[in-house]
Amino acid sequence: MKILLTLLLWAILLALCWPLALLVLIVWPLLWLLSIPFRIVGTVMGAVLALVKALLFLPARLLGQRS
Repeated sequence: MKILLTLLLWAILLALCWPLALLVLIVWPLLWLLSIPFRIVGTVMGAVLALVKALLFLPARLLGQRS
C-alpha cells in the first residue's frame, strides 16, 4: 500500500511539475545509498546497547529475578 501511495504521489508530481519529478527520480536512489552507512551504525548501536543491557541484568537473572 505504501508503494502504491508513493507511486500515486510521484505521478501527481509528474503531472504538475515534470522536471522536479524527474529530479526526484534521479536523486532518490543516491540518497538511499548515502543512508546505508547510517542504517548500519544504527543497527550496530542497537546491538551494543542490547548486549550492555544483558550484561547489566545478568546477575539478577542468575539469582532468579524475573521481569
